[in-house]
Amino acid sequence: MASRASSEVPAAGASPVPGGERIPVLPGLGTSWYERGARYWMRRTGTGVLWLVVLAFFCFVSLSLYSGFREALPSGVRTVWDLAQAVAACVGAVWGWIVQRRAHRRDLLDPPSPGRTRAARRASVRRSTGLAVLGRGLVVIAAPVMPAFAAFCVGWSVAALTVREYPTEVGARRAMQG
Repeated sequence: MASRASSEVPAAGASPVPGGERIPVLPGLGTSWYERGARYWMRRTGTGVLWLVVLAFFCFVSLSLYSGFREALPSGVRTVWDLAQAVAACVGAVWGWIVQRRAHRRDLLDPPSPGRTRAARRASVRRSTGLAVLGRGLVVIAAPVMPAFAAFCVGWSVAALTVREYPTEVGARRAMQG
């Protein structure tokens, strides 16, 4: 179900913003979200392609770590462990999809205003350095289950990138309406 805000895009040739208001700049979309024209879809497609490359690299690293762990297992256990990993990866991909779609649905009910979006982005950037350092150590410990974790990330990312509109767009439209 599309949100009410997605149907409020102005017709071609109409004044871009009623009342001469400024269009809020959204992270990753700029002002292209307002008219949803070619620039908007190029940004969304570019984001998808970039995430595809990042996820492909992440899956490669995950499988490389897993293969290093797998070599240490006795040969009789490898087949069972590989089967368990295949099942866990399938479950992880579906679970990632469900987690993201539920979060998206929840965020559409209370979409963030442009100011709240910027504040959340700043807070996220501050934490990212520490989390990256912590993550390096955890990746080595998590090597036995990295394929399932990578599948979760793929499911989550695909669900996040294939939505009709982002909650930040809905929040910005509502903020412009007053």
